[in-house]
Amino acid sequence: MHIFITGIAGFLGSNLAEYYLKKNFKVSGCDNLVGGNLDNIDLKKINFFEANCEDFEMMKKITKDVDILCHAAAYAHEGLSSFSPVLITNNNVTGSVSVFTAAIVNKVKRIVYCSSMARYGNISIPYKEDDVLKPVDPYGVSKVAAENILKILSSTHKIEYNIAVPHNIIGPKQKYDDPYRNVVAIMINLMLQKRNPIIYGDGNQKRTFSDIDDCLYCLDKLLTDPNVISQVVNIGPDEEYISINELYYLLSNKLKFNLEPKYLEERPNEVKAATCSSDKARKILGYKTSVTLHKSLDKMINYIRENGTKSFKYNYPLEINNEFTPISWKQKLF
Repeated sequence: MHIFITGIAGFLGSNLAEYYLKKNFKVSGCDNLVGGNLDNIDLKKINFFEANCEDFEMMKKITKDVDILCHAAAYAHEGLSSFSPVLITNNNVTGSVSVFTAAIVNKVKRIVYCSSMARYGNISIPYKEDDVLKPVDPYGVSKVAAENILKILSSTHKIEYNIAVPHNIIGPKQKYDDPYRNVVAIMINLMLQKRNPIIYGDGNQKRTFSDIDDCLYCLDKLLTDPNVISQVVNIGPDEEYISINELYYLLSNKLKFNLEPKYLEERPNEVKAATCSSDKARKILGYKTSVTLHKSLDKMINYIRENGTKSFKYNYPLEINNEFTPISWKQKLF
């Protein structure tokens, strides 16, 4: 079996590649290396292409003779999307449609698209897959748009598809020098540098975090199980809810960190409570949480310690820089 993974040098893509190498699949993939790192993958075993998903001609060329495709590449910057909407929507819509179309041209059997819980927006929790979607930012809108286009193209051209909805995945290989995303990684990186972590708003935002190891076997089912077709499935726990304030205190205890967080104004369009139901994943994917939040945080701490703290890199342009733009980004406070 030949699997192609977009974003293969990124966090999710590289872990998925390693998972399939262990299963003796032929693994190929692409990454534009903006958010990915070649150190994350084994170039001796993976057929790697440095490519941008928005390049349709390139995507047609490199997805030939592929059996299944996982589209994991994304500029996964929900908060940034209200201030760099062109960047984010080009990547998440144009890039996704380019990948889907190339896969269809090359007669790939199945496409799995990694969406986001941002698709749900500001609705009652826990989010369920059949809820009416009300995304509140360009990132969420772009994810829903890509989902809908995939459904239409797959129906028209008789290509199998599934849509995975991971939420707040954490674990080794996650990028921790990006100031725009990955709150756990950002906090640990700052704390290990003896710097005050930044919390937006009152810190009572409610989240759940998914360990990468509990996501991979779910994606495997969505990619390879002949009985799981045309499904949208939340992937991640629906227990161990935690506020950002509670996350800070948990990490500070683990790291013996004594500085208080710095509170800034809340970010525009940030949903206060965002948690998903895992009922469907349990039913059709056999999902269960095997890694507790405490263990998952320990894995992240060990990974960042082993690889060393890093300065934050502002690699993405602020297309809209005005009075509504978070001061932490304008003044590069991380």
